[in-house]
Amino acid sequence: MSAVRGAEAVAKITTLPLHEALVIGALRARCDGAAAHGTFVDELAGLMGPATAERIEAALDGFFDLVLRHGRRPVLRHSASCACVGADEAVLAHLVSIATGGDSEDAMLMACLLVRADMAPAVVSQARLLGLELQRGTPDHPHPPAVQGRAVTLH
Repeated sequence: MSAVRGAEAVAKITTLPLHEALVIGALRARCDGAAAHGTFVDELAGLMGPATAERIEAALDGFFDLVLRHGRRPVLRHSASCACVGADEAVLAHLVSIATGGDSEDAMLMACLLVRADMAPAVVSQARLLGLELQRGTPDHPHPPAVQGRAVTLH
């Protein structure tokens, strides 16, 4: 039962900021094989230009290599065409966001959910690098507004 929870749908991909959706899309493409990964990289280059896409791809590779190699358990994901975001996917994308924003304590906590504790600092560092590259590549794309208070009802 606990392994299935990592795939439980927690959001729709269309509701995420672009940089988080790109992290999830990259994970799905990477896990779907070389052809899917190549298509993703081509789309990224079309969206951001070849030089930026190359830097982002290198940062994605470094991040996913650490997470997938040192994971506490397998990372669960949805298919590339699925509109849902699974719990594990959401944690990965959010980890990149908070590491980029400088909230290192929360980033370390999230990383410890995903990987061995001794690897968490390296994962947070790589997540921050990835997030900064994504910010550089997508500076004009909106982010969701900050939420005030502790609890929010979305629907």
